[in-house]
Amino acid sequence: MKKQARFMTLLAAAALCLAVIGGCNYQRYVQNSTYDYGSQNKGDPKMLGSRMYGSMSSMPGQHDNAWFEYSSLLSNDVSNINGVAGALVMLTDKNAYVGITTDWTATHTHRAGGKREQDNTGSTEGVYNNDTGSPYWNNQRIATPYNSYFTVNDHNQLSGELKQTIAIHIRKLAPEVQEVHISANKEFNNHLVQYAQEAWAGRSLKPWLASFNQLVKHQFAGGNDVPAPLDVQQGRAAPKK
Repeated sequence: MKKQARFMTLLAAAALCLAVIGGCNYQRYVQNSTYDYGSQNKGDPKMLGSRMYGSMSSMPGQHDNAWFEYSSLLSNDVSNINGVAGALVMLTDKNAYVGITTDWTATHTHRAGGKREQDNTGSTEGVYNNDTGSPYWNNQRIATPYNSYFTVNDHNQLSGELKQTIAIHIRKLAPEVQEVHISANKEFNNHLVQYAQEAWAGRSLKPWLASFNQLVKHQFAGGNDVPAPLDVQQGRAAPKK
């Protein structure tokens, strides 16, 4: 809510500047800020320097991680970035993997054609699922098709400026990571939150390493298979409503 309030204040200030001085300088300020991820302006500070996210080399085995862990520090830090509703960050011996949902506190978080997948109209009618009228939500999922923050299927449909901003934050706090991989895919987020729940409960993630590696290969390296959600593997999936 604080991010949304800042965003609305910025929009109001921009409108005032447009009325008083034509808004050119202020428009450039907004485009260069983390309230806009679509400007692609020359000299935009969000894109200065080399690309900090995605694959850095063509070496095989980059997603064959030896261990992984949930990072509350990085998750909280990325969650505070404008345009990010929430983040889950997993660190490995090689990489950082970031699952995000987006919100309305910044513009152009998704590239053109990167259609948001959520139908939030049910919230105005007091239901969860606007298609069926069901009030039930599966609390094993952080991102759903209804009344949820926004996801986008393909990680390439996320703004490069947003991914660069996130990667800079990650590398500042975890400079040893080789690669930073970022996605707003709905199922990827839902897998990560279940790994995070295991960590929050104090349970080891070691039994799920093969499942995790399969997941990130599917998401970022064109792998054919995606593992079943953790609650399904454990036989504790919530019944469908």
